[in-house]
Amino acid sequence: MPEKVCIITGGTRGIGFATVQAFLKEGYKVVLYGSRKETVDKALEQLDHNPNVFGRYTSLIDEEAILRDFNEIKDELGSIDVLINNAGISESTPFPDYTVEKFEKVMNLNIIGPYVCSHAAALIMKEQGHGVILNTSSMVSKYGQPSGVAYPTSKFAINGMTISLARELGKYGIRVNAVAPGITMTDMVRALPEQVINPMIQNIPLRRIGESEDIASAFVFLASDAASYITGAILPVDGAMIS
Repeated sequence: MPEKVCIITGGTRGIGFATVQAFLKEGYKVVLYGSRKETVDKALEQLDHNPNVFGRYTSLIDEEAILRDFNEIKDELGSIDVLINNAGISESTPFPDYTVEKFEKVMNLNIIGPYVCSHAAALIMKEQGHGVILNTSSMVSKYGQPSGVAYPTSKFAINGMTISLARELGKYGIRVNAVAPGITMTDMVRALPEQVINPMIQNIPLRRIGESEDIASAFVFLASDAASYITGAILPVDGAMIS
């Protein structure tokens, strides 16, 4: 049986890097995308140059380049079984200081990127007769956030894209779902002082902040045959945090 192939954008650190590790453990060949050659090379080095992981740093909003990339991956590795649209940016500019440029920057990576990658992957998956597309949403797609309006807006849009593509692509054997993380122990959160983190924990019934591995495990589940009848779902992985 041929090895399955998974593409993970934003795979050089945090949730994305943990997800790369999780899929490698599951026996996948993994292609990770990063924003720059240096970050991709560093990630590959951290993975001890595992022969089953490959790195690319093509712009995710360059439609022609991504289509070319994905076809090369399919030709070289045999298929594209799973795409995880994880790359994204957040920021917290107050609304009175917002600009169209700031808004566009978030939308380009958080919405245009997943669209471009999903479209390229879907063309290949349709031909294969199977595939899984997974998106990274966020708890703020449900609750919003008090500043940085573009980020929750983009994640609300990701939910809409996920559900719509699930309904459209199901007839081709393609499942589409999203994972919506809550507060997760990334480098940014880890750097926060205790007086900031402790109140967060008090709002989480499980009384801990999520780990990147918690999110990675959700992606593994949704990509697996155990989730073969799940599509169009936005899976919260937030410890039932109260916003």
